[in-house]
Amino acid sequence: MGEQPIFSTRAHVFQIDPNTKKNWVPTSKHAVTVSYFYDSTRNVYRIISLDGSKAIINSTITPNMTFTKTSQKFGQWADSRANTVYGLGFSSEHHLSKFAEKFQEFKEAARLAKEKSQEKMELTSTPSQESAGGDLQSPLTPESINGTDDERTPDVTQNSEPRAEPTQNALPFPHRYTFNSAIMIK
Repeated sequence: MGEQPIFSTRAHVFQIDPNTKKNWVPTSKHAVTVSYFYDSTRNVYRIISLDGSKAIINSTITPNMTFTKTSQKFGQWADSRANTVYGLGFSSEHHLSKFAEKFQEFKEAARLAKEKSQEKMELTSTPSQESAGGDLQSPLTPESINGTDDERTPDVTQNSEPRAEPTQNALPFPHRYTFNSAIMIK
């Protein structure tokens, strides 16, 4: 079915100035439609806003995001993947409250989807990851196979470069690879 809009409102859109990290820069000249979208195939929620044909917001909601009301008609959230802070100016306190309520609802849904995805990964873990006693050992990662943690990329921080969006259900390895426990070194 793909991505569908599930809630829309109108607001003035701002982004934090990337140089000062203090001042708001308007990204639309007037109030624009700001919509929550849900992608049922990837189980992902996004906030999207267009000004004409230009995307001025394309923010995937993650469980660690927080929407903060900073005044009666203004709210903001940080998106580390887009390396920015978005701000929305609403025409009324009611519109701000409704947007904030939906943000919390979809953030919780994103958290539950992430947990469900992780449970599914744990349930599909191969028997080769179990010891004779039945205790689960740590899952295989590229670092454990290569024998070093030096090549691990750091988590995205507020000052890092933007990156492509990973899919919510991404697994560390494609399913076609299997590991034979007979050749694992313990």
